[in-house]
Amino acid sequence: MNSNKSQVTYKQLSAFFIPLGFAASLTSVTHVIINGTLTRAEDAAFIIACYAVAFALFQVVERPIIVFRQTSSALVKDKQSFKLLTVFLMYVLGIVVLFCSILAFSRIGDWIYVHFFNADQSMVETISNTFKVIILVLIFSGIRGIYQGIIINHLETKWVTIGVIIRVITMFVISYLLVVLDYISSVGGALIFLAGMIIECLISVWKGHFLIKEYPLSKKDFKLQKTDIFHFYTPLVFYFIFQTILIPIVYVFLAKSENIQMSIASFALAHSITNLVLSFFMYTHQIVLQFYEKSRKKVVNFTLLIGLTPSILLTVLCFSPLGSWFMGVVMGADTVLSTATLGVLKFFILKTLVYPIVDFLNGFLMLQRQTKRMVYSQVMNLIAVLISLSLFVYFFPHWNGINGAIAASIGEVAGLVVVFMIVYKMSNKSIKQKQNVTKGV
Repeated sequence: MNSNKSQVTYKQLSAFFIPLGFAASLTSVTHVIINGTLTRAEDAAFIIACYAVAFALFQVVERPIIVFRQTSSALVKDKQSFKLLTVFLMYVLGIVVLFCSILAFSRIGDWIYVHFFNADQSMVETISNTFKVIILVLIFSGIRGIYQGIIINHLETKWVTIGVIIRVITMFVISYLLVVLDYISSVGGALIFLAGMIIECLISVWKGHFLIKEYPLSKKDFKLQKTDIFHFYTPLVFYFIFQTILIPIVYVFLAKSENIQMSIASFALAHSITNLVLSFFMYTHQIVLQFYEKSRKKVVNFTLLIGLTPSILLTVLCFSPLGSWFMGVVMGADTVLSTATLGVLKFFILKTLVYPIVDFLNGFLMLQRQTKRMVYSQVMNLIAVLISLSLFVYFFPHWNGINGAIAASIGEVAGLVVVFMIVYKMSNKSIKQKQNVTKGV
């Protein structure tokens, strides 16, 4: 399963990382399939809006579930620790599913749809029915995550990609059947999502089950406690929740721009393109978790090399004819929106340059089980975005969506400064401790 320090090569790092990158990028495609299906309905705007609200709420409540991939990858070292983490997952799943069921089957959910997501009363019943189906996705998402952590631990990342590929195919087939049978609805979109997640979960469980057999029952030098899981897991949840609420906050401020519709539309398109470019690099932390202690220099060099790729791609889009073609043909935007979006996109280049470095440093904190310190950088990110948006929207409302991109980039840089300082201090402390041991202090 593990390689010796001298055996870690750039080829091995690539073989580990590239499948994870493809898996993350393909996951974005699954949501395109759903939205592409819903646009074929007679009342497409209504159906898409209802699904979008249910999915937006799902993204918030999924945060406590989705982090089990990182938790499993970082903490599971034997069968005993896997069993302990599985029990922990069941508790969390029970609480989250109970909370979601209360939302789905009571007036509380209806109130949230209307007052938090600005849904119309005519949409409430459809949103509620859609959310009831999406709740089931949470269960399979959690189980998938804990087994994918095992797969990543064994460096078998190609199986993560295989699972997502089969998920995409499954969703496409079901999407096609729904179109043929003329059953296109918000609930239908949720069923496509659920079916895809079930398939990916089953593949992860199947492969992960065989890999778990290779673990020893327990390790003498390793003993995982419930408190270890709690202290590692809880800050990660808050970290991802802060990430989730960041963009809705940007939209609130952009609503005060000179041209509200163009401001929000150009930022939304530019942000989705940026996320698509960055999606391939959202597993940089896993390189650190799996390889940093074996070959630090190669891990740093490899990360710096791949970290430049999203910035290069975005620069080509922004400053070459390819950008106009992409916006018009692929994204289907008119000339005015294309120009505005490419203008916003230029200010996201800094974010794409910084993000892989932040994720790399976060991987170091995960490796040291210092996830609570990750929250500090994300809080600073949020504060920087709030301050930047307040100033730019007030003084330069005519910049429209550009203000959102500048604020998002400034926030990312602020987060980088904080996490870099934390890691730098930890490294210096570790070096001093080793020196003291060497000197016999």
